[in-house]
Amino acid sequence: MQRRAFLQTAPILLSPALAARPSPAGAQQGFPDKPLRYIVPVAPGGGSDLVGRTVCERWSRLLGQQIVVENQGGGGGVIACQSTARAAPDGYTLMQGYVATHGTSPATRKVPYDPIKDFTPIGMIGATPNILVIDPKLPVKDFKEFVAYLKANQGKISYGSAGAGSLTHLTMELMAQQLGTPLTHVAYRGVAPALTDVIGSQTQAAFPGLAASLQHIRSGRLRALAITGKSRASQMPDVPTLEELGLPNFDAVQWYGVVGPAGIPPEVVRKLNDTLNAVLKAPDMREKLAGEAVEPMPMTAAEFGAYMQRDLSRWTELAKAQNISLD
Repeated sequence: MQRRAFLQTAPILLSPALAARPSPAGAQQGFPDKPLRYIVPVAPGGGSDLVGRTVCERWSRLLGQQIVVENQGGGGGVIACQSTARAAPDGYTLMQGYVATHGTSPATRKVPYDPIKDFTPIGMIGATPNILVIDPKLPVKDFKEFVAYLKANQGKISYGSAGAGSLTHLTMELMAQQLGTPLTHVAYRGVAPALTDVIGSQTQAAFPGLAASLQHIRSGRLRALAITGKSRASQMPDVPTLEELGLPNFDAVQWYGVVGPAGIPPEVVRKLNDTLNAVLKAPDMREKLAGEAVEPMPMTAAEFGAYMQRDLSRWTELAKAQNISLD
């Protein structure tokens, strides 16, 4: 009798304690109920910063909360990645991850974070392709002739990149690996001086992002031969993709996406992903991002996570094969 009486009264005795404890599910249902922090891992004013601010302006309206954009440049994105990874996994701290922070840098050097395990993928924003450009003074009119020229002049052709370990470096190394034609790498501090030296015939080729090279191609100071990605760029419809030309695994692009610290609740991730994708699917968003030649690429959080893993694997394998290590 005493045991039965206790079991009958136990729910009554416990209920005040349970009622006083906040419900995680209930807290998530009200998300977001305060401003969000959005870390961009570069200094203000560049293309990546523009992409982040353009997206956040629309995204904040859908979420009904302000999104405070915070630039944390330095360390090639390391500072921003560490700051994000250490934040509370509640969805209020997000970061604009991109190919350097979650692909090329971890592939070529030791970084104080795990690009996969330390983050929750939220969604892809979009990407811009890289484009193979050459000095127009070379006796080459298309990619086939360029390959023949490389093979006939092995050891004599140099190319410029935005820096060792950058996407502009690794993309050219991936092409050289597949063609079996080694090229001499000249690392610059940024893509602008690298392109200046191609235009000035100091080097013969480069693999910059489309946005950085578009005006030089249109003016005739650079000749475009091929482009990365799954499809041709709308700005350069006559330039074939490298996959069209027979080189596999060349869907490599300069991508931008959103991540948060590991452990963000699925319900919060779902809301962030749904609203982000709604922003990207707006009819005028493609036009808004066109200045950086970024094509919106909405994905589910799971699809974006798989994309990051594949990209990291691609560059890690290349770095090992080509003995590229910056440590």
